[in-house]
Amino acid sequence: MTKNTMRGFFTLVILLAVFSVIAFVIPFPKNTVFWIAYACGIFSILFQLYIFKSSFGKEDARSRFYGFPIARLGIYYLVVQLIVSIIEIALSKFLPTWVVILINVLILAAALVGCITTETMRDEIAAQDTKLKKSVSNMRELQSLTASLVNQADDAELKKLLQKVADEFRYSDPLTSDKTSALEEDMHSQIGDLQQALVDGDVVGTKTLCSKLLDCLRERNRICSINK
Repeated sequence: MTKNTMRGFFTLVILLAVFSVIAFVIPFPKNTVFWIAYACGIFSILFQLYIFKSSFGKEDARSRFYGFPIARLGIYYLVVQLIVSIIEIALSKFLPTWVVILINVLILAAALVGCITTETMRDEIAAQDTKLKKSVSNMRELQSLTASLVNQADDAELKKLLQKVADEFRYSDPLTSDKTSALEEDMHSQIGDLQQALVDGDVVGTKTLCSKLLDCLRERNRICSINK
């Protein structure tokens, strides 16, 4: 267990003990209403174990971060249910059983719906983040490759041209789509050819490939602009 997990566990144990002491030390009548209210209070405490696991049980740090709204909702449910349970226990002599059942069922239903909705939103956001990360990976690689070419040129004019290419890639739309993926694969191949031309000292070939690469990049950016 991590320190935070241990702290959360001991906090629940303390709440369980305090709630039980309040319920049994004070001479409340031990009728049906009492036991329903007590059981619901205990359930709200134990339910936090599921909330903790759902919120922070995943290894991915981003998923754990998105789990905070679920944890907060669980705490809201815990606080509300314990307060309601204590009130019900205190008034157990006067409250009809059906009223107590209805109140606790509504509180639990609201908590469950909220948790399900929040968890669904968390998973969707995490999935979108993963998709976005994959969507920008192609251009990030191309940006890195073009930036690395600048230092491979000895000629000042070529270095300036390669810097222009690197800057064009750097400020281009990073998102990949089905309509741009083919162009990005083509540019990846062109960068390989460009690197080979630099190694061979082919100045004319390097300039030609730079011009071709920039044309391809501009076409990609045009497609990105149209599809926004």
